[in-house]
Amino acid sequence: MIRPVPAPLGPRRPALTTSATTPFSTLIRTASHEQHTEAETSTFMGDLLGGRLGVDAYARYTEQLWFVYRALEEGATALAADPVAGPFIQPELMRTAELERDLAHLRGDDWRRTASPLPSTAAYAERVAQCARTWPAGYVAHHYTRYLGDLSGGQIIRDKAERTWGFARKGDGVRFYVFDGIGNPAAFKRSYRERLDGLGVDDLEKQRVVDECKRAFALNTAVFKELGSEFPLSA
Repeated sequence: MIRPVPAPLGPRRPALTTSATTPFSTLIRTASHEQHTEAETSTFMGDLLGGRLGVDAYARYTEQLWFVYRALEEGATALAADPVAGPFIQPELMRTAELERDLAHLRGDDWRRTASPLPSTAAYAERVAQCARTWPAGYVAHHYTRYLGDLSGGQIIRDKAERTWGFARKGDGVRFYVFDGIGNPAAFKRSYRERLDGLGVDDLEKQRVVDECKRAFALNTAVFKELGSEFPLSA
């Protein structure tokens, strides 16, 4: 169990150097680029999107997402009025119900009976839950890395899944990636980044948020590595 840590983990780091001309949303993206790329280019995701794995691997991945998003969205209720995290809590982003519908399609109505988190998934979900309980700005880091990814790269996964396994376009099996409540994703993402730019914390806290984004991508990468071990390609 990860214990709540109100102070930065590890040695104290200097405050993030911000600029009047560099928005925080840009700084957070560029600072976490290496970790983001590592997660995106994992062997498991490459094999999955390349059509080299079966639908069972896709179902197992979807199952892992359910554990993470349940932690994200169970924590959202208590943070809705929080001055830091509250502006990011938007009902049109919520994914748990869509994941459950996808899992019922992929695994059958009794999918909960066999659903189990990988150790890396359990650690990821617990970290999200910890931030939701004790550190609203850290929760924002996880919110950002997940939901903006869903709205961007997640659409590539949806398209590949539809073509590889024959799911109906934006139908059961890929509903997780379908945001019916967001009519203009590009405008929504711009608005989201504006909220990041206006994050009401000081520069030291922003540095901690950047570090937590990096940690979030590393937690994702750990899940992909475990999934890759569970679904190795035949020699």
